[in-house]
Amino acid sequence: MTPEKVKEMLDACYLAKRIRELLPELPKGVAPSYIQYLDTIRRLEQNGEKVKISDVSEALGLPRPGVTRTVREMEEKGYLRKLSSDEDGRIIYISVTQKGEELSERYDKTYFSELSEELDDISDEEADGMISAVEKFYKVMSERKKRIG
Repeated sequence: MTPEKVKEMLDACYLAKRIRELLPELPKGVAPSYIQYLDTIRRLEQNGEKVKISDVSEALGLPRPGVTRTVREMEEKGYLRKLSSDEDGRIIYISVTQKGEELSERYDKTYFSELSEELDDISDEEADGMISAVEKFYKVMSERKKRIG
């Protein structure tokens, strides 16, 4: 890959960040990450799993302390609840509350369903290619940062 193409990819990443800024405004005190967490927890629950913080951390590729902090915030605001395991009280599960479902419904299902209709000219294959390229680019940049500091 040429240095010029690398610069084009970085420019595209900047545009992608700007696209995220065009998402609908969230209620006061709701961080964009809350939507991502709700999505992830609901997806894991649909697979029949009881979800732990470590599951969310792994699914999102984020450090556990940060996930723990965000989950605590979301619980305090009523979007999540924590439940102790019946078998082992040290194990804590998290689940989405009704308030969390409503937030997810409003900002995820409804908005993205409408948006998907407007993106019909982008094929699933093109979207998959973009997703794959961004993930590979992120991995290279993350590993490079660790290596060179």
